[in-house]
Amino acid sequence: MNLNVNIEGLGLDKEKILQTRAEASKALDRLWSGQEDMTGWVQLPLQQDEQELEYLLNVADIIREEAELFVVVGIGGSYLGAKAAIEALPKVERGAEVKFFGINFCTDYYREIIEEIKNKRTILCVISKSGNTTEIKAAFETLKPIMEQKYKTKEEASKRIVAITDVEKGGLRKETDVNGYTNFIIQDDIGGRYSVFTPAGLLPMAVSGIDVRELLRGAKDMAQSTAWDNDGMDYAICRHLMQQEGKCIEAIEMTHSRLGYLGEWIKQLYGESEGKNGQGLWPATLTFSTDLHSMGQYIQQGRQNFFETIISIDDPGYTITIPQGDLKGRTVDELNKAMIEGVIKAHRSVGVPVAEIHLPKLDAYHYGQLLYYLETTCAITAMLAGVNPFDQPGVEAYKAEMRKILGL
Repeated sequence: MNLNVNIEGLGLDKEKILQTRAEASKALDRLWSGQEDMTGWVQLPLQQDEQELEYLLNVADIIREEAELFVVVGIGGSYLGAKAAIEALPKVERGAEVKFFGINFCTDYYREIIEEIKNKRTILCVISKSGNTTEIKAAFETLKPIMEQKYKTKEEASKRIVAITDVEKGGLRKETDVNGYTNFIIQDDIGGRYSVFTPAGLLPMAVSGIDVRELLRGAKDMAQSTAWDNDGMDYAICRHLMQQEGKCIEAIEMTHSRLGYLGEWIKQLYGESEGKNGQGLWPATLTFSTDLHSMGQYIQQGRQNFFETIISIDDPGYTITIPQGDLKGRTVDELNKAMIEGVIKAHRSVGVPVAEIHLPKLDAYHYGQLLYYLETTCAITAMLAGVNPFDQPGVEAYKAEMRKILGL
């Protein structure tokens, strides 16, 4: 793999890591066996159907031609992977403006989106397997009449609605079939937080202008990497061992501002996969150097119930040199790298364990590698702790209580 993962700074017993590799290998074999529920994402980058991908890219081209605004209604994994990629990656084609909706019940946000739809050529995309999630239902049922009013008839509005849903089950599937929405499928055996390489992630990315072929190529190469036969699982093992040593928080730190929303995706992936049965690390995401001027104080001198994982970019792709003053002649990236080195030295000097993940550059190929790597190591960490990485009973609990309050 092209990622460089350094676990030396965690200070863990190397022999203990080696001893855990056999158990981690069994977990990886279970993921690849195809016999575990909700593991369709594991081989997905290797099984990408070229015709389906071509169709998706053609639809994305049409959306870019016909729309100024592409509104994606989805929550959790239905939008976070796409949102993070759109924030992070360069665009190789002219893209439409992509906005995400249905992620909360904020009245102001509803008002803003409604006004934008009224004033811009819009195509609406709704992502839901069941169509029953309250946030999605509220958002979609609010925006559909706006679209019908804007485009005069229900039939004309339906031509501008895209559904990404189950192949045959659920209310959204029925509505899609009745109204003839352009639609894509999310496989039954892929959950939302592992859906970034399905149409739920790929279509919004493609509409924005991201090279999704390169993203998928990176994921495929990571899936086939020989590193999994050697030290590729060691980050997952170390996260598990850190829990055993009493750490309950992983501070995941981005050193590139465009990776900020990647942290939101990681929070859902890690939190929803691992946080069960009293197990799991609390994923706290930070952006450096900004958060060094706030949370940096806690990291240096606060309660040490955490370890750090720093995600950085080796080559920013271009150079900006400071033209005057004491820093004259220094590049911005030189300062960033000095900051990272200073953080590691300062934090380790007071006993904070630090892991590092380096991307060679921030492009679609290496980003695809990173996403697949994080999905796989997360699932392995959860399995080492004896929890199911693919359910979320705690999330369902609040939904049930909310439905009771609303009388639904």
